[in-house]
Amino acid sequence: MSKGRSRVIAGGAGQAAEAARLTAFPRETTTLGIFARLLEDERVLGSLLLLPTVVLLGLFIAYPFVKGVWLSLTSATVGNPGEFVWFGNYVKIWNDSIFRHAAANTFVYTGIATMGKLALGMWLALLLNRHFRGKRLVRASMLLPFIVPTVLSTFAWKWMFDPTFSVLNWSLYHLGLIQTRIGWLTDPTMALGSVILVNIWRGMPFYAITLLAGLQTVNPELHEAAAIDGATGWQRFWRITWPLLLPVTMVVTLFSIIQTFADFQLVYVLTGGGPANATHLFATYAYQIGINTGLLGEGAAVSLAMFPMLFIIVVIQLWYIRRVEGA
Repeated sequence: MSKGRSRVIAGGAGQAAEAARLTAFPRETTTLGIFARLLEDERVLGSLLLLPTVVLLGLFIAYPFVKGVWLSLTSATVGNPGEFVWFGNYVKIWNDSIFRHAAANTFVYTGIATMGKLALGMWLALLLNRHFRGKRLVRASMLLPFIVPTVLSTFAWKWMFDPTFSVLNWSLYHLGLIQTRIGWLTDPTMALGSVILVNIWRGMPFYAITLLAGLQTVNPELHEAAAIDGATGWQRFWRITWPLLLPVTMVVTLFSIIQTFADFQLVYVLTGGGPANATHLFATYAYQIGINTGLLGEGAAVSLAMFPMLFIIVVIQLWYIRRVEGA
């Protein structure tokens, strides 16, 4: 009788301990269970994984953009929040002859540089797609203009364009091609051309590497069959290579236009927008107005003036890319 009673007491004590343990942490068990069930939902998990990216984009892209739009609608200067002037800054810069000249320079700069980078990049990609000794070394060295910091490489070009110590003038003079020094960065026409040349040199590797990757996907049997049918190299390029490479070309051109349209470092180091405002682009003129003179509202308006133009270009190009891919 005593043994049975002791078992009941022991069992009762064990059940009480187990119940006490389960009831001691009900919140923790419930919270963990709910959290685990939430993580099993792909939408919740995807949202949590995207949250850090959304926060970073909001802090470093969305907020500066909204702040820039607000500044462009005010008369803000350095140390003065200014007043709300609606579109007064945009009207003012539209009547500014330097701004109109900078807008024209930006389109000329972007158009010529993009065509030059595309043509030379395609030519270089076709050469590097062939088999020759040292091909890997040549491919790696081709990336140097794109890898070297822009400011550093631009300073080298600035020395090469110097009217007194220019290696270009020295070479051309000793070859008998010129008799007097050429002001590469002091003549308005030559300065814009020189800046475009440096941009082509720097951006060409980006085109070449991307187009080379596209060429690697072209089936060589198509070229062999066309060669057997009597097609020349030029015909094989236009009938086979170019149509297959067109989607990749359009995408790389889109990225290049965006980067070139908003270029700042290269032009600022070479000419600073001179001589006599001859090489000003949207970015350099916005910097001069907003930072050098302290007119933050007008500078923001100049920088945002490129947005609708660039937006239209990007929309048209994306529409064309979709049309090409759909065909």
